[in-house]
Amino acid sequence: MATKKGNSKGPGSSVIAQNKKARFEYHIDETFEAGLALAGWEVKSLRAGKAQLTDTYILIRNGEAFLLGSHIMPLNTASTHEIADPTRTRKLLLHRKEIAKIFSVTQDKGHTCVPLKLYWKRNKVKCELALVTGKKLHDKRATEKDRDWNRQKGRIMREHNKA
Repeated sequence: MATKKGNSKGPGSSVIAQNKKARFEYHIDETFEAGLALAGWEVKSLRAGKAQLTDTYILIRNGEAFLLGSHIMPLNTASTHEIADPTRTRKLLLHRKEIAKIFSVTQDKGHTCVPLKLYWKRNKVKCELALVTGKKLHDKRATEKDRDWNRQKGRIMREHNKA
């Protein structure tokens, strides 16, 4: 299966961490790109790929957006003079209109905002956010069924191409 250059996770890739669970659990309505206010040791850890986005969410408070629950593992060589908190609340850098839109949509029942991935854009760390609605159980089953069918289809095509 061919992947886009900046989308795959591996050497030379711009993706740092992905929230695959979010794509399975939610219907994605709209996406935003936000900058991240980070400390120096966090940037070094992100360069080493030591980040997780599972069980992470976005909180809007006092007209500012924050990333809660993300885990950036500190490197033992990165910071000697500073106490590193791997799960600290990190500020997201968004325009006022984007924050207002996210806030108004998340006030509706069943809507929330979750991070989808962390990635490099030039030399900056960016976070892709999504306004999402929760999937029902039958939607999740359909997603699994589609995924299984695509996997099976790939096997059939490989077997057919070999012959």
